[in-house]
Amino acid sequence: MLIDFTPLKISRDFRLLFFGQLISFFGTMMTFVVVPVQLYQLTNSNLLVGLLGVAEFVPMFGLAFLGGALADAIDRRKILRVTEIGQTVTTAILLGNALLPNPQIWVLFVAVGLHAGLAGLQRPSFEALIPRILPPEQMTAAAALNSIRFNFGAIISPILGGLIVAQFGAKLAYAIDFVSFAASLAAVWLIQAVPPAENADAVSFESIKKGFRYALSRQELLGTYLIDINAMLFGMPKALFPALAVAFGAGSVGFFYSSIAIGALLATLTSGWAKWVNRHGLAITLAAGMWGISIIFFGFSTNLYLALFFLAMAGFFDMISGIFRMTVWNQTIPDHLRGRLAGIEMISFLTGPMLGDAEAGIVAHFFNVKTSIIAGGILTVTGTVLLAVFLPKFISYDGRDGIKRKKEAEELRIVEKKV
Repeated sequence: MLIDFTPLKISRDFRLLFFGQLISFFGTMMTFVVVPVQLYQLTNSNLLVGLLGVAEFVPMFGLAFLGGALADAIDRRKILRVTEIGQTVTTAILLGNALLPNPQIWVLFVAVGLHAGLAGLQRPSFEALIPRILPPEQMTAAAALNSIRFNFGAIISPILGGLIVAQFGAKLAYAIDFVSFAASLAAVWLIQAVPPAENADAVSFESIKKGFRYALSRQELLGTYLIDINAMLFGMPKALFPALAVAFGAGSVGFFYSSIAIGALLATLTSGWAKWVNRHGLAITLAAGMWGISIIFFGFSTNLYLALFFLAMAGFFDMISGIFRMTVWNQTIPDHLRGRLAGIEMISFLTGPMLGDAEAGIVAHFFNVKTSIIAGGILTVTGTVLLAVFLPKFISYDGRDGIKRKKEAEELRIVEKKV
């Protein structure tokens, strides 16, 4: 079955966010590709490219918790506005550095750190906004549509970015990204106010701990976090793409990034069947295992087209996992906790790729690129099997029970506040 467009038809605010982010993310993904390529051109070091992930991880990890607490305590629209302005300024910093006769390496690390920190503040509010502007039964369709938005930018933009940086340098790519922020800024200024839930918890260390306690109390949530961290920590070879492009041709770097997104887009466009699946935990586990297997085959590939095919396969299964993870989160978490749990979710799905960059770069530095990719795929499959064994409630989780639990939790919240 093809994708369900109902969320775009029924919600003005979802349409604004969807198209605003669609344009802005196109530019952002160009920067996403150009920064590591520029760093590799300046240093010729897989290790330094891998350490970009660490520079992103530290501020993201620290601010995602605060972002989650803020999303539950104040108008989520205000957070989106402030962070969009901040990310626009960060792109301007990258552009200014690229225009220098001798671009500074440290500026690249500072800029990606700032961008990641702002994303840590922003993403919980964005995720927590979706259940407020769409009904619960539209969460799977919304997840698929947001995946299309993501993959549109992740396919075309990296290819274009790779060609631009090879032919014209980084400055043109950063300029395009800077201009694209106009769309997302317009969208967050036009959406309606999204006030916090009645009697929302104030921002505090205790409110953050409350979110953690809730996440740890539900094995099906814990499973979504750990399965994805394992898959991305060991199986994501993104930091090695600039080095692979040296072997296959400088202009090929964007195709490595885009192949994953092409597979993901195919999964999204054919995702209509997903709304009939209720065993979400099992679906996530199987998809994560297939991601790891695809990465193993990618590591063994010596032909460019075959390598891109297996990367596309990996992207297909990663998106299947992502659709069901987003469904679990948006269908089952009570609104008064949604922002804090979105912060935890963000840490779970960005910890793996960011630290995975460092892991891939370190292994490639001491061994070689091929060993890093194949070993990562094997560890992904092994870790997925072990998590399936130790999280039986995650494997048996039924989404229909999750929706009931959310309603019960929200009703209990109302009673407790009245008392």
